[in-house]
Amino acid sequence: MADNKNTAAHFDAIVVGSGISGGWAAKELCEKGLKTLVLERGRNVEHVKDYPTANTPVWDFKYRGAVPKAVRDANPFISRAAGYDDSTAHFFVKDADHPYIQEKPFEWIRGYQVGGKSLTWGRACARWSEMDFTAPHRYGYGIEWPIGYKDIAPWYSHVEKFIGVCGNREGIDTMPDGEFLPAFELNCVEQHLKDVVAEKFNRHYVSGRWAQVTQPQDIHKEQHRQCLSRNLCMRGCPFGGYFSSNASTLPWAEKTGNLTIRPFSVVHSVIYDEQSGKATGVKVIDAQTKEEVIYHAKIIFLNASALNTNLILLNSISKRFPNGLGNDNGLLGKYICFHNYRAGMSGDFDGFEDKYYKVSKPAECIIPNFRNVYQQDTDFVGGYVIFSAAYREKRYDSPGIGAAFKEAVSQPGKWGAYMYMQGETIPKESNHVRLSKDQKDQWGIPLLITAVDYDENDDKMVKDFIEQGKAMLTAAGAKNITVTDNHQPPGLDIHEMGGVRMGKDPATSLLNEWNQLHHCKNVFVTDGACMTSTGNQSPSILYMSLTARAASYAVEQLKKGAL
Repeated sequence: MADNKNTAAHFDAIVVGSGISGGWAAKELCEKGLKTLVLERGRNVEHVKDYPTANTPVWDFKYRGAVPKAVRDANPFISRAAGYDDSTAHFFVKDADHPYIQEKPFEWIRGYQVGGKSLTWGRACARWSEMDFTAPHRYGYGIEWPIGYKDIAPWYSHVEKFIGVCGNREGIDTMPDGEFLPAFELNCVEQHLKDVVAEKFNRHYVSGRWAQVTQPQDIHKEQHRQCLSRNLCMRGCPFGGYFSSNASTLPWAEKTGNLTIRPFSVVHSVIYDEQSGKATGVKVIDAQTKEEVIYHAKIIFLNASALNTNLILLNSISKRFPNGLGNDNGLLGKYICFHNYRAGMSGDFDGFEDKYYKVSKPAECIIPNFRNVYQQDTDFVGGYVIFSAAYREKRYDSPGIGAAFKEAVSQPGKWGAYMYMQGETIPKESNHVRLSKDQKDQWGIPLLITAVDYDENDDKMVKDFIEQGKAMLTAAGAKNITVTDNHQPPGLDIHEMGGVRMGKDPATSLLNEWNQLHHCKNVFVTDGACMTSTGNQSPSILYMSLTARAASYAVEQLKKGAL
């Protein structure tokens, strides 16, 4: 239930943020009996009711879905985000509404509403492998994770069964199998690529693991969710075909009777009590009235998204923590990292023109990481995955007018296929965020300064992907291959991570193996800020799994009186 003004001041738990990880925190805490307040800085969005473009045909948009030049000019960052167009713009934050300071180019993509970016995420849900957890420490480019695959595997299963993840069980070391619904089939050119990649490169080309309910199980039927392969996900799906907080976790939390959601709540800071050595609540600025409100709770989960969680903790200053809550080692806001998406390519394929596909598949294929797995076999560290798909081109080159023209352009054109990379990056102390000392936003909160950029390792990885991707497409018979390294600034990948990283040693990390602040045990961080390294697989399902695991632990500790 959304309560904008008249919220009681005391709760068992407070969750900051209502997106992918915040929704999971709310579900798990409410199911375990805790009266839970979810604070969302944006507006309320209700499932189905607040998806205004969900069923709008593209021809009913003024510019067929394209964003007018004036809007793009006014929003140079957000208008470059994946999925942003006239049908989804209402789920993205305008550039001018939330300023920040770019010390180095960084395009911070935000979606402030109940559901957060769970409404517009890419939905890739591959598990991390044990190698993803151990590689940074093994190869010397990061600290040791305090957990491994065996610790999180049961929680991956817990999450997958509830949200619905499609895929095939492939037995791939670098992409472990999970609890899958039926995968989307490969089309004929994707199958051809699969065969060539296996035969000539000894690599896997498989249907991706995606948060799409392809075959509802009882738990999904209870949630009233099924994917109809419309591929209009980022508009908000009235059928709940893909996982979002709005379609899944938040309604499940609400039915317990333990949930309160307060939209328009900009969290200023976490309040620390010197005598108890615990956090007692959070300070909120009402986004509309600018009124200051204090909410109290026994445990606090920060799920505001990586950079906002860093901002909140940096701004949570007390006599005990003059540099931010839990920041005894001075590392809060440091070791920010991201995924490297810079390069991609596409090519044309002759033949296969007697074949087509029947659905608008809302998923891609994936080539799991094959670099630096069991030993370092390149001149860079880390690995990358490749996302790929094949398609029939639309024909716009037919001459004439009238019925003959309409008939000609309604026929599909040649086949094509694309590949793009998602690469691991090295966590570096120099890549950081911090608070401005003299500039504040419209709610009186210091602006965040971003100082994050690429390095030589990223360039070497891009070069390798271009070489390997082009070789695989060429071997499959692709023609007219076009390769791009767009040098986009970090941030556009929307996978920012770190700043409040997990670790075994309080001298080198902020969080322990249960996502607790080392020095303030009733504060948990389970969004991207907690990440010790980036891995190469998409991180969202790991955030969800870490959140469910941490929530279970938090409730156990609370019942024992340890929090």
